Amino acid sequence: MKEFVIDKESTDKALLVGLITPNQSEQKVQEYLEELSFLAETAGVTPVKTFTQRLPQMNPVAFVGPGKLNEIKEYVVENDIGLVIFDDELNARQLRNIEKVLQVRILDRTNLILDIFARRAQTANAKAQVELAQYRYLLPRLTRLWTHLERQRGGIGMRGPGESQLETDRRIVLDRISLLKKNLVNIDKQMQVQRKNRGKMVRVALVGYTNVGKSTLMTLLSKSDVFAENKLFATLDTTVRKVVVDNLPFLLTDTVGFIRKLPTELVESFKSTLDEVCEADLLVHMVDISHANFEEQIEVVDNILADIMKEDKPKIIVFNKIDAFEYTPKEDDDLTPRTAENIDLEEMKRIWKEKTKDNCIFISAKKNINIDALKTLLYERIKEIHITRFPYNDFLFQRYDEPIDE
Repeated sequence: MKEFVIDKESTDKALLVGLITPNQSEQKVQEYLEELSFLAETAGVTPVKTFTQRLPQMNPVAFVGPGKLNEIKEYVVENDIGLVIFDDELNARQLRNIEKVLQVRILDRTNLILDIFARRAQTANAKAQVELAQYRYLLPRLTRLWTHLERQRGGIGMRGPGESQLETDRRIVLDRISLLKKNLVNIDKQMQVQRKNRGKMVRVALVGYTNVGKSTLMTLLSKSDVFAENKLFATLDTTVRKVVVDNLPFLLTDTVGFIRKLPTELVESFKSTLDEVCEADLLVHMVDISHANFEEQIEVVDNILADIMKEDKPKIIVFNKIDAFEYTPKEDDDLTPRTAENIDLEEMKRIWKEKTKDNCIFISAKKNINIDALKTLLYERIKEIHITRFPYNDFLFQRYDEPIDE
């Protein structure tokens, strides 16, 4: 099977389409479209324009109304656009109707994320998980793919099962899904053995929204090279490193980043990767404090964690990128409610330390700011877990500058 990867030299121009509904305000839609634009750029596509429409609910026939669809078609024809990306998941009927009108390639948010995951996957485990997610996504859309096989020419969202399984039928696709599930069960068993072989060391998992700096912090703490770049989903494969803070060793795991509207197919397929989070003793929730909507990102991550974990775990919130934090002071006569944009960093610290009962810290992994304080906080939290597990070894936790009683 070929993956959903795209050529690095791709110069596709794309339009982005979002919907304003009673449950999704105009401001929220703009935020989602900005993120969709970042996803498109990560996939090697150039977004050139966004279209939005206000409707009571999504049009079940073509996502947007017929007038808006014709407006998009005119822009596509006049500007030689080859790709249109919709910010919500489209069903087979919508895909068929939209493609019939626009006569260009159509992607939805889920398909775009799957494309990026396919490009990022490196290990056999990650590749199998992505392939399974692709098939689960494509299965209810096979009719649409078969109807338009003659128009597939490769490119973003058109490689993978849709290209390599052209003569297959639903039964063969289901057989492939079944085989992938079995392979992932075997991989999961191997990973469980690996986790057991790590011994009794405390496990710490880095979690957070995508592109908040988890891999950068991982590199800093473990003093080893971990791939990191300013793109969404730079890390797919779980990385585990042994880290020692003072005299205390522990295992640190870097996990896949979360995102709004994370496809259900990916959550299901990446179960073995997310098991690293479920089996961790301590979660380090990293947050990009410089992002305008960091509070919503916190909520997204918390909701996903609540879905995959059976029990609450100790957690530290690490607010990263304080070097990029900016705010706009309110005018003295401004009576509008205060927002995150007009609260300075010191007050932000006070608010969140009170909200988390002093269980958070503000750092810059890139600029190496306040990293020693983070190490101290990690030391104290891991020490508490370790002493609970090994109550007779508390003498190990005397710092090097403290005398040991003889």
